[in-house]
Amino acid sequence: MAHTFLAELGIEGDQSGVYAAGWRKPSGEWIDSVSPHDGSVIGRVSLGNLEDYEAAVVASQEAFLEWRAWPAPKRGEVVRQIGEALREKREALGELVALEMGKIRAEGIGEVQEMIDIAEFSVGLSRQLYGLTMHSERPGHRMYEQWHPIGVVGCISAFNFPVAVWSWNALVAAVCGDSVLWKPATPTPLCAVAVQKIMEPVLKRNGAPEIFNLVVGHPDPVGEAMLADKRIPLVSATGSCRMGKRVAEVVGKRLGKTILELGGNNAIIATENADLDLVTRAVLFGAVGTAGQRCTSTRRLFLHRSIMGDVTDRLVKAYAQVKIGDPLEEGTLMGPLIHGDAVDQMLEALEKIREQGGEVIVGGGRQTEGVPAGGNYVQPTIVRSEKDLPLMQDETFAPILYLVPFDDLEEVIARHNSVPQGLSSAIFTSDLREAERFLTAAGSDCGIANVNIGTSGAEIGGAFGGEKETGGGRESGSDSWKAYMRRQTCTINYSGELPLSQGIRFGD
Repeated sequence: MAHTFLAELGIEGDQSGVYAAGWRKPSGEWIDSVSPHDGSVIGRVSLGNLEDYEAAVVASQEAFLEWRAWPAPKRGEVVRQIGEALREKREALGELVALEMGKIRAEGIGEVQEMIDIAEFSVGLSRQLYGLTMHSERPGHRMYEQWHPIGVVGCISAFNFPVAVWSWNALVAAVCGDSVLWKPATPTPLCAVAVQKIMEPVLKRNGAPEIFNLVVGHPDPVGEAMLADKRIPLVSATGSCRMGKRVAEVVGKRLGKTILELGGNNAIIATENADLDLVTRAVLFGAVGTAGQRCTSTRRLFLHRSIMGDVTDRLVKAYAQVKIGDPLEEGTLMGPLIHGDAVDQMLEALEKIREQGGEVIVGGGRQTEGVPAGGNYVQPTIVRSEKDLPLMQDETFAPILYLVPFDDLEEVIARHNSVPQGLSSAIFTSDLREAERFLTAAGSDCGIANVNIGTSGAEIGGAFGGEKETGGGRESGSDSWKAYMRRQTCTINYSGELPLSQGIRFGD
């Protein structure tokens, strides 16, 4: 089936996967971009090798040396135009995300809208890279802080948000004066190529240096080279906890900086005072959206025993109405998993769940009805258990939702916090005291804590990230821009004396 949006994005036929101040000729190794919907090959992308990586790093360094001297508002103007270019290609790029990654069309377009939103945020930020002024204890002295660009930022993105997470890093870093070298996930290379092609003419018509470069490559050698490269002071990586531990180890050994956005094992607590309509809608999107392949997907639902039966019935009915199939087709609510290994991992997890005493009450297998034989489709699954299962400590990147009863709020908050991950969390209640208790320092231990809204779906204005094995990084809004810059404390002596701090006297 021909897709007109591929032509609109300029990615028909074989594509180079390396941009180093220009598209590089293929080095010889290619990968297929395969649609998880039916297993069809969308296109081929050349992989970069170490020579390609070196060219991209050098190009990024050279661009940074020029870009850092541009006034921040002028850098913001370039980012504004990138946002406009993305707006023009919003539907086409969103449909490519749906085709290559498997999320439904509405979510794919929503992801591109998120890129547009972060561009607008970054434009405003370009006039707000503020420092502080401090009073000096020494007469005739002035102290202040200022922020400088950090250099080349390495961005390693994941398949589940193949374009948006790059923009969280790249567009903020760009207004800060950095250049960005992107290593996208290999299951979704065409999305990265398309974004690079959208940005390329914007930089050229503004006479801007090539601050955005791209290397599609294997984790080893390309990813490992980026982690070990002292020319890259900051690596922002999104992926599994296992991958994040490797990133932290290698970058940390060279005393580089990291932003880590890793696994989530997110829970909702619904008390006896919850609005059950809100709970049902939030859980359905949180657990089924993107086929459970969001780091913010709802994995665990703790229900007060008094509402356990009612909410279970509501969710069973809601799941029965979920249309599974072609992510580009109108009305589809859940597309496929990214690849066959993800399907196998879900089925293996379900075997363990049954062994541990969990009861599968909805789904629990492959989806075969109404979907292509070559697709990676599964049934969204609900598991009921009287107690926390050992497997609930792990994040299974698939649409599995655990329903577990509780009796006491204090007890369930402790259970909520008992997992190694700490990304997103939520409580549903109309009781102000319960809500505020959840938001205290002794409440949710996650980086995101919501009241009467689900775990999935974050606005770009707030800093995004989590604690514990989620990595502790922050991206997107608030003051997360500071991660892409270096702080410098300055003291100016305008007196004719040279007093020392703390009243120290040294010599006459």
